Amino acid sequence: MKKYTLIASLLLGMTAGAQAQNPAPAKPQTKPVVLTGATIHVGNGEVIQNGAIAFDKGIITQVGQAGSVSGPAGAETVDVKGKHVFPGIISLNTTVGLQEIASVRATVDYREVGEINPHVRALVAYNTDSEVIPTLRGNGILVSQSVPQGGAISGSSSVFYSDGWNWEDAVLKKDDGIWLSWPPFLAGSFDNETFTYAVKRNEKRQETINLFKQTFAEAKAYSEIANPSPVNLRLTAMKPLFEGTANLYIRADYAKDIIEAIRFAKEAGVKKIVIAGGNEAHKVTAFLKDNQVPVIINTTHRLPEGVDENVYLPYELPGILHKAGVKVAVTYADEWWRTRNLGFLAGTASGFGNVTPEEALQFITRNAADIIGAGQLVGTLEKGKQASLIVSEGDILDMRGNVVQMVYIRGGKVNLDDKQKRLYEKYKDKYGK
Repeated sequence: MKKYTLIASLLLGMTAGAQAQNPAPAKPQTKPVVLTGATIHVGNGEVIQNGAIAFDKGIITQVGQAGSVSGPAGAETVDVKGKHVFPGIISLNTTVGLQEIASVRATVDYREVGEINPHVRALVAYNTDSEVIPTLRGNGILVSQSVPQGGAISGSSSVFYSDGWNWEDAVLKKDDGIWLSWPPFLAGSFDNETFTYAVKRNEKRQETINLFKQTFAEAKAYSEIANPSPVNLRLTAMKPLFEGTANLYIRADYAKDIIEAIRFAKEAGVKKIVIAGGNEAHKVTAFLKDNQVPVIINTTHRLPEGVDENVYLPYELPGILHKAGVKVAVTYADEWWRTRNLGFLAGTASGFGNVTPEEALQFITRNAADIIGAGQLVGTLEKGKQASLIVSEGDILDMRGNVVQMVYIRGGKVNLDDKQKRLYEKYKDKYGK
């Protein structure tokens, strides 16, 4: 009797443990689906009232008025009247999948030793079992760009869906670009004894720039060799920068640094440049536009950098760049769990930046997709693109309306359960009485 009791207890424990795990990834779409009756936010500025969207085998086949869209025989028709359909939100410049618990070193895998690491790939480090990922897609984050950190050249980022069994299954775009941290003209230091923060000229700045010049000169020469032997992994990783098949993402905030970094990259022969950070990008909008350099802005829910700046400047920054003709995306900058609130950054930009909600939506959908080179796959709800979309009760840019009810990634319907929802249900029973 004790033997069977022990077995039953073990099975019960395994079942309880299984219930606490992340839900299984969505199964591939097996039949056509038509969502009808919703307000469809296409992502390119167009809004379709009482619209419908059809998709099959993970690809959008029709988008339009409800009466003009009909699926083939056997299609599943879902009534979403009164709801809103949006393209999946795209979160750039994150450590999603590379970091789980900041204080537990074994769960942090976004940084390697050394200063020059272009060959380090976020691709193979991405953890699809992260409990953070389901909490993101519950707020509409369906695509994340996972980015290595640290050093002067951190490594190569890759772009992933918020659903998949492993990194091979989840990847949307491999090695989309290499990340470089431009040394700022000014450097700050905190004195623990006096609790003061001092800013002074960065004395090591030129030393780092000289290192960049040497590295890029060697990489450019190496890229022109047909069959190099021996193979240099660091320089091989940089070859796509000169071929125009990958971005060079430059972390820079000050106006002077932005200009200097872009000029350096162009002189080095880099084809595609993106600024990440851009706190003072509003001071160099003409330069950015003339050089066709997009900007991924740091989190805008913050105070301004200067004491004499407009307190609302961070909120207005995306709109300022957009109105100046600069392609802009917003991000939570190196965050992982907090990036689930990305939609609200775009909402704030709409409220303060003199842009419409549909323009602000593009900061986290269409523009983000174009920057990473995936605009032909995601970012808008158009025929021929992948069916990665959100069904919400209201506006996903407003925390009062962002109640995500259904999510489809590549046409597969995703289970929206996550650890936070389970904890809510658990403690609601205790404290909700």
